[in-house]
Amino acid sequence: MTEREAARVLVHPEAAEIRLEGVLHALSDPVRLSIVRDLAATEAELACSYFELPVTKSTTTHHFRVLRESGVVRQCYRGTAKMNGLRRAELAELFPGLLDGVLAAAAAEQARDDG
Repeated sequence: MTEREAARVLVHPEAAEIRLEGVLHALSDPVRLSIVRDLAATEAELACSYFELPVTKSTTTHHFRVLRESGVVRQCYRGTAKMNGLRRAELAELFPGLLDGVLAAAAAEQARDDG
């Protein structure tokens, strides 16, 4: 592996390293929760540039790093794009019902706010 390739390798926790408190922390931020909701709505991986977030680029980078380091998303480079995928199966195995419950609660809250 070249030095350039090594710099583009993103570190992710193994499933056994994912902690409930880290996942809950990652999901507790409205910006990160909106990212997770978008990812949950598709089976496809989405580039960071797909998301229109109300924060600066550096803050966006921070939010994706928190999601990756907590084990909520898996990121990889495809060319110059950083692609993001929800680690749904791993999270469901570790914390049954957690992600679906949070997503349902977020949808219900949005419906209340919109209604």
